[in-house]
Amino acid sequence: MKENETPQQIGEIDSQQIKEAAKSSTLNPLIILLGILLLAGAMTYFIESGRYERDGKLVVPGSYQVLEKDPSLLDIVRIEQAQDDKAYPVSFVQLMMSIPEGLERGAGLIFMVLIIGGMFGILTHTGAVDAGLERLLSMVKGNIYVLVTVLMLVFSAGSTFLGLASEYLLVIPLMVAMASRLGLPPIIGFAIVTISVKAGYLSSVTNPLPLTIAQPLVGLQIFSGADVRFLFYLVFVIIGIAFLLLVISRQRGDRQITMEFNAAKLHWRHSLMLVLLALSIGFLVYASNTWQWKHHALSAYYIAVSLVLAMISGLGANGAANAFVSGMKKVLLASFLIGVATAVAVTLEQGQILDSVVHSLASLIGDGGPVVAASSMFMSQLLLDFLIPSTSGQAAVSMPIMGPIGQLSGVSSQVTVLAFLFGNGITNMLTPTSGTLLAYLATAQIGWAQWARFILPLWAIYIVTALILLALAVNMGF
Repeated sequence: MKENETPQQIGEIDSQQIKEAAKSSTLNPLIILLGILLLAGAMTYFIESGRYERDGKLVVPGSYQVLEKDPSLLDIVRIEQAQDDKAYPVSFVQLMMSIPEGLERGAGLIFMVLIIGGMFGILTHTGAVDAGLERLLSMVKGNIYVLVTVLMLVFSAGSTFLGLASEYLLVIPLMVAMASRLGLPPIIGFAIVTISVKAGYLSSVTNPLPLTIAQPLVGLQIFSGADVRFLFYLVFVIIGIAFLLLVISRQRGDRQITMEFNAAKLHWRHSLMLVLLALSIGFLVYASNTWQWKHHALSAYYIAVSLVLAMISGLGANGAANAFVSGMKKVLLASFLIGVATAVAVTLEQGQILDSVVHSLASLIGDGGPVVAASSMFMSQLLLDFLIPSTSGQAAVSMPIMGPIGQLSGVSSQVTVLAFLFGNGITNMLTPTSGTLLAYLATAQIGWAQWARFILPLWAIYIVTALILLALAVNMGF
């Protein structure tokens, strides 16, 4: 609150902002996710319930059985829980309860995003980010094309070789600020990171997250076939870079943008804060791979980095705290969306229709030859990823089923894994049920609908490319 503003004036300002948001033509992502949640609830009334037997988290092939379910309109107001031997549609009460349960399940990621938002609140309030970008852009004379190409190669390499994804949450605000400084929309900076990560995950040359689960399930040595996947990785990353550079050139049009960048030395506080940020990112990559850090450990690490940045900032204890809270506010709504997205998975589990969808997709693959079967596997994984956006989770559920189907259809185990990687990676570029994507959007303060419109052409190109590469892999005997 400014000193000359009264609470009444602030209330008027907030009301005006809400009215302006209501008039906006952009659909609020919360409405989109609530619509998806309602659809998931409705699906439990029309899709049969069933389940596979499991060995731990892994599905036992051929063990699918249909559960008894007799849906009626009275189920909408039902309160009692489902029995082990019988399934029930999800009631309205359960649907509402799925949101707080989703918030609870996604708490680790939600709080991590909030803490990162607060940390960058401190960085931006001190001016360290702007000053660092000025220095960087002066070194490359504002050549965005060189900068984008180099950055995307680096980011995608980290994803395809090491499985980096959530680690890049720290980088996204920097890229958004860089794009804004160059007179480009913030979504360009966001796309630099997001497209790179997804292009890397598509082929996952040595990405341990999917490969350590998927390959052993179909009898393959972990990381085998890396040479072919590396070639496919180059195809995807080159297409991604070309797409983004084309978008940038269209954004600029025929305008020749001449900017003067401050090449003066950074203030010692700014230099120290940026060096600390760079070192913290480097150590984070090492630690998360060496000690398998999860959300709690990562959040604690971000808190520690924020405290050190606050001490260096010169803002004082109160000023740093205010900057931290201000940064958290900017990502609050988008953090809530992560919980709503998780509620979709909760609803599908309660209605016990997730295994039924997997079983139906597997039965649609059919027997039309190896190329058709591989393409059908890919399309099935595309649809399945909407329901199970977790890469490791989708591998544990789908690979025990897809492996035998691939053998019967003449599709090699390597191509079966490839179809899974392609389907999972491409859908995760767009699906609003992906917690990681929502976390990315939260840190960049970009709406899902805006991102969907931006990425849809590349998404379609990647689908066609994946089908071509799968056919090539089958014909070359991969």
